[in-house]
Amino acid sequence: MTRFLAALVLALTALPAAADPLRLLMVEKEGCVYCAAWDRNIGPGYAASDTGRAAPLMRVDIHGPYPDGLALARRPFVTPTFILLDGGSEVGRLEGHMTPQQFYPALSALLDEAR
Repeated sequence: MTRFLAALVLALTALPAAADPLRLLMVEKEGCVYCAAWDRNIGPGYAASDTGRAAPLMRVDIHGPYPDGLALARRPFVTPTFILLDGGSEVGRLEGHMTPQQFYPALSALLDEAR
């Protein structure tokens, strides 16, 4: 029985990190003109894009509350800030306003690094 439990624990702890979903956390604040520009220019098509399917969007106000269990490199201070999360841990970050022509390639590069 002890060998079975040890094998089970080993199997559970050896799950690949890819088992945790990638998510994109958008840190925003009310009245942010750059957040509104993202909502207008990128937001409508994000969920249907390749990057949107790879990293679904979650939103949080810069003042919180933040989801439990996040491990961020540092507290965001610019809005919008986009934090790529792998199972709750930050693996990349984009800060500030970007056009769609800047945003998608930058996020794709973060996704490539995370995989």
